Amino acid sequence: MKKLNIGMIGGGFMGKAHALAYAGMPMFFWPAPAIPHRHTLVDVNDQLAQDAANKLGFENYSSDWRKVVEDPNIDIIDIVTPNDSHAEIAIAAAKAGKHIISEKPLARTAEEAKTMLDAVNQAGVKHMVAFNYRRTPAVALAKKYIEEGRIGKILNFRGTYLQDWSADPNSPLSWRFKKKIAGSGALGDIGTHVIDFARYLVGEISDVNAMAKTWIPERPIQSGGTDKLGTVKAEADVPKDVVDVDDEFMTMLKFENGAIGSIEATRNAWGRNNFLTFEIHGEKGSLYFNYERRDELQVSFSDDPSDAKGFRTVYTGPA
Repeated sequence: MKKLNIGMIGGGFMGKAHALAYAGMPMFFWPAPAIPHRHTLVDVNDQLAQDAANKLGFENYSSDWRKVVEDPNIDIIDIVTPNDSHAEIAIAAAKAGKHIISEKPLARTAEEAKTMLDAVNQAGVKHMVAFNYRRTPAVALAKKYIEEGRIGKILNFRGTYLQDWSADPNSPLSWRFKKKIAGSGALGDIGTHVIDFARYLVGEISDVNAMAKTWIPERPIQSGGTDKLGTVKAEADVPKDVVDVDDEFMTMLKFENGAIGSIEATRNAWGRNNFLTFEIHGEKGSLYFNYERRDELQVSFSDDPSDAKGFRTVYTGPA
């Protein structure tokens, strides 16, 4: 069976998720179209790279992503780095003829994303953004119902992504709070997943009317090279620096097909762990999904008998 060698740039939080997916893919999708081989992992220095390679099951390690991009043995470059390096790595990988998977958000600006698109189009390579949530079985079932016309013409989409990992003002100043690196805050970090749901399930967005808010204007500077997200809390006397991205945004939408909708995302919602949801209303029914109840899709169809009106639960799985 064909083997595809993976060169993964970044060995942190999302690197672990990607490595787990590579290891598990053949177990869930057999016979697999190809076997992903965890070939080389890159991190900012050799020690971090070696530690991450050992932990995540990569055969080799490096602290020079350019050498890995140029390595003729590598088939796919997987970019799991902070947002400010996505474009440089992807463009170099495309020029080297590698297929690419990039963590979201694809880039910090539309202009930066366009340079990446031009590079992969010119090179003729595959390029994918890691919108993993659209592959959730319940979301795939929602897509199937929509394509079969089960809920009819879509009228409305309501989406949320609520988390609380940064609600504490003493959680450290991750790179996710710096505009120069991240590009945006809640919008690009978690809101992008809801936007992907909207585009995947309803269609392209034509108009937006939005507002954004930064609730915590400064945070403690974290020490060391590892991004700690909200997993630790700083002492009161730790030096702080400015947060210059949004903590929360809300937007109203119009879609090209005439549907309307809204999206809300925040990382400051106490009690919400991974509250990624959508509710879609059509002329013939409605669908509701909440990732915190990942295998459930709530459905209601207009042709249900009168004694069975309302939402009911469909349980999903790999099939």
